[in-house]
Amino acid sequence: MNIGSISNTINAPLENQGGKVKTQSFSETLKEELADVNELQIASEKASEALAMGEAESVHEVMIQTEEAKLALELTVQVRNKVVEAYQEIMKMQI
Repeated sequence: MNIGSISNTINAPLENQGGKVKTQSFSETLKEELADVNELQIASEKASEALAMGEAESVHEVMIQTEEAKLALELTVQVRNKVVEAYQEIMKMQI
């Protein structure tokens, strides 16, 4: 999960085929980033399996993929926690 890409995709308009400008919604951005985290997890699992079977060429690459997936998941959990915390604060507000 690349933090820079999140801020760029939230604010940047997207070019459509017809030349029209379309903005990407927060939910679409969130879905894409969660899919990226999932792909990192799957790649890490496959690399670990290859290492266990003796098919991996480099232990370093497997460790890098594993750490990358771990950090992406930790960041995702922290973002989720902040969103839940913000929601709870909003629900506490009196109208």
